[in-house]
Amino acid sequence: MPIEPTEEQLTGIGAVAGTDDDGPVVMLNLNRYRDRAAYEDAVPRCEQAEVSGREAYARYGIVAQSTLDDLGGRILWYAGTERTVIGDDSDRYDEVIAVWYPSRRAFLDLALDPEIAEALPHRRAGLERAALICCESGAEAVLAGA
Repeated sequence: MPIEPTEEQLTGIGAVAGTDDDGPVVMLNLNRYRDRAAYEDAVPRCEQAEVSGREAYARYGIVAQSTLDDLGGRILWYAGTERTVIGDDSDRYDEVIAVWYPSRRAFLDLALDPEIAEALPHRRAGLERAALICCESGAEAVLAGA
């Protein structure tokens, strides 16, 4: 299961940043964590590889939060999940995070940031499955109904 967007998904025709609309956007992150982190190589910027997937992802999250702040973005909502009501085990996630970006370009800037690239091994080690859903957003960083 892919846990990262492809180049085409990021910048190709019809992609998040491949439209004429560069207005605000909310990215809905659905994360399923590994029980134990699965680092492919040496653990970057930390000493301990024997951690939970959630803890490995949190190491990535520290960098992502700092970069998000610099870009003017904001976490709107975060929650752990209880269960999947409609769907099967492949639809099970551990966490949902709604992240507001002031523009689609800001989302792309975060995705391509060099510090984020350095933190990606933590994200890869921590996630078993991920989905990222691009949602419409208003101009303000608030949760709002349709």
